[in-house]
Amino acid sequence: MTETIYLPEDFFLGAAASAWQTEGWKGKKEGQDSYMDAWYKENREVWHEGYGPAVATDFISRYEEDFSYMKEIGLNCYRTSLNWSRFLTDYENAVVDEDYAAYYSRMIDACIRNGVEPMICLEHYEVPQVLMERCGGWNSRHVVDLFVKYAAKAFERFGSRVKYWFAFNEPVVVQTRVYLDGLRWPFHQDSKVWMQWNYHKALATAAVMDAYKKSGMRRSGCKFGTIINVETVYPRTDSADDMNAADKYDLFYNRLFLDPAIRGAYEDGFFELLDRHGILMEYTPGDLALIKANPTDWVGINLYHPNRVKGRMNPIREGAPFHPCCYYEEFDMPGKRMNPFRGWEIYPKIVYDFAMRMKHEYGNKEWFIAENGMGVQNEGQYRDKQGMIQDDYRIDFFRQHLYWAVKAVEDGSNLKGYMNWAFTDNVSPMNAFKNRYGLVEIDLEHNRDRHLKKSALFFRDMIAQRSFSYENDTEYR
Repeated sequence: MTETIYLPEDFFLGAAASAWQTEGWKGKKEGQDSYMDAWYKENREVWHEGYGPAVATDFISRYEEDFSYMKEIGLNCYRTSLNWSRFLTDYENAVVDEDYAAYYSRMIDACIRNGVEPMICLEHYEVPQVLMERCGGWNSRHVVDLFVKYAAKAFERFGSRVKYWFAFNEPVVVQTRVYLDGLRWPFHQDSKVWMQWNYHKALATAAVMDAYKKSGMRRSGCKFGTIINVETVYPRTDSADDMNAADKYDLFYNRLFLDPAIRGAYEDGFFELLDRHGILMEYTPGDLALIKANPTDWVGINLYHPNRVKGRMNPIREGAPFHPCCYYEEFDMPGKRMNPFRGWEIYPKIVYDFAMRMKHEYGNKEWFIAENGMGVQNEGQYRDKQGMIQDDYRIDFFRQHLYWAVKAVEDGSNLKGYMNWAFTDNVSPMNAFKNRYGLVEIDLEHNRDRHLKKSALFFRDMIAQRSFSYENDTEYR
């Protein structure tokens, strides 16, 4: 059965990316490596086919072309990051790199000129490598102060034109992959460092929120927030064991950032739990007061796939470093629908379930879907005779998730918009260009030329008509 789904009034549709995944290194100066740049230089063999941030999509040279496509599609907004490692030449004193700032200013102007609202994130994995080497990156309280200085310069330069700012995108990711799981360069496992990074990023979010309120740049309609990658978790059963497993998963990966950003506080007993596990971070009452006084205006939420867990059956090795998995095991649910390329479950109802959580548990805080999308390998196999990729699987993915978004708004969630990851195909950590997410193809064989995919036309028509058709029995390839 096919029905027409109408988008709510003022519900925005956009697309997202980041600086390090798109810009490339053209014009980058000595000493301006981000952590991602350094990882690529030191451990390039793990990046699929050797692609990485060095060239990426060459957005720094081709942003005018990309914005022309955004205009053609009719996107309301575009979210990217300001590359902290490149915006400054002196991180201690927040000295601006005038060449990079000039590029960024031109880029913002081009975005606005094409009718697209810029949304700027202050860090999307781009912590300067110099600060990693000098003080351990976000392990240091000093880096919080440096981040506030950097943010103040960004507001000063671009605040008159940019309404929407965010502290971080996916603040849990880098330290989880490096210090908790030990999966990424420099392969240094330390669970207490992991938690200190988490805390300092939550503190930095509040500190920059405070600075933004005091900056004079917070005009009517402007908002400051952060973007959290929520891994919506479901227990295998309603048993106490499985429910506790899901609760602890949610605590260590989701509430860890949701609570301070939205409620301005960590839940009761959290610090005691960390202390029992030997991973309690260093903090001060003054820091906690700053967090309490500065909840964000709104939050962006990245939603891709559910996580299903069960109570732990197999014991953790005695003496092993702390890991939240001491409370849970992954549950491989029979019959789940999978994206065979990315290895992730497709369960569109995560949108509705999280929306109801925002309504009932977080005071119906204003929020939006900051990333949602489907990564597919070897998309060239779906190219038609005219050369356009017929990504119907992605269109179906959009329809299913947007259906639940609209239903969530109808049922009272304060959900304001939806953004696809990503506008163009772009580089991802290690996967590089292996799994493609874009509305626009990046042709690696022909100078990174851009080509609209069929999904871009779907977005264009949906935005123009403020509606889309929906089939309840849609299947995924």
